[in-house]
Amino acid sequence: MTKVTSKTKRYPSDLTDDEWERIAPLMPAPGRRGRPREFEFREVINAVRYLARSGCGWHMLPSHFGSWETVYEWFRELVRRFLFQTIHDVTMMIGPEVPAREVIDNQSVKAPFAEAAWSNAAYKIAGRNRHIAVGTDGRLLLVNLTRADIADNAGAQLILDAIRKRWPWVKHLFADSAHERLKLMDKAAYLEFVVEVIRRSADDRDNEILSRRWGVECSFRWMIPWRRLVRDYEKRIDVSQTVTLATMYGILGGNTPN
Repeated sequence: MTKVTSKTKRYPSDLTDDEWERIAPLMPAPGRRGRPREFEFREVINAVRYLARSGCGWHMLPSHFGSWETVYEWFRELVRRFLFQTIHDVTMMIGPEVPAREVIDNQSVKAPFAEAAWSNAAYKIAGRNRHIAVGTDGRLLLVNLTRADIADNAGAQLILDAIRKRWPWVKHLFADSAHERLKLMDKAAYLEFVVEVIRRSADDRDNEILSRRWGVECSFRWMIPWRRLVRDYEKRIDVSQTVTLATMYGILGGNTPN
């Protein structure tokens, strides 16, 4: 651990000591048999965050992170254990109180190696849809990636299920007019959500409500410096979703590059 601690801030994306202390107890315990591990999970997470911040490929990770194959192998093991989702949720729970109101929205990103699904039928741009739910303060609560041809309201229905399971006290959702669909509204009513569709209007009261949607725009803006999120280079949706969660943990921890 001394060896890793001495290298904590080689890059702006590296975990701080405080961030690592919060999540270290969540790491898998060493096995009782076999050779001792020759790496630290802290370095695996640092490598993933470096990759997301710089936009480089797995093969181009700096050598002091260790073999990229080993980093990727253990990263996939942590994905399989849903560790990054756990880290994100724990960070949310120990931070400011999770609001009872959320904003849901989606964003299309280019994904050149994704399964063929066009985010723009005219130009045949391969992509994915990033469906997110954030608090009114912009903190990411949930993210769900789908093929680019999945409609906004269909992706939002998956978000509603996840919100009810993970954040059961959330009752009120803000959304734009693209989510105003009968199936989505029926599902929201079944799950006891109130969905308020925000439309632009010259009325002062409506403009006040519109400001509550700024949180989701803040969340999208915070993702921009993390270049791996601007364009999705991952082949697997679960890997891409996990990179997003690892990035947002850095943002929640105050490690947001300019």
